[in-house]
Amino acid sequence: MKTVPKLAVVAALTLTSAGGAFAQEFTKGTVKKLDTGTKKVTLIHEELKGLEMPAMTMVFQVGDDTLLAKLKEGAKVQFVAERVNGKLTVTQVK
Repeated sequence: MKTVPKLAVVAALTLTSAGGAFAQEFTKGTVKKLDTGTKKVTLIHEELKGLEMPAMTMVFQVGDDTLLAKLKEGAKVQFVAERVNGKLTVTQVK
């Protein structure tokens, strides 16, 4: 009998974390500066609700070369930023 409640808790936690993974919100921004050598981008962005940050201009790490290739100075983008190893990092771009 004890296994059934444990399974229910595990199932609920799995669904909650899967839902959280899809809850990432894209934020609108403009690429102000791009540094491919250090894999950093300066973005003028709207409020980052998930990170509780107001609209501002700031520097982000870029997750990988594929994302870096999607960024051009002056381009309007939509992006997801997350804390990765303590650093604000762009993890998705469209």
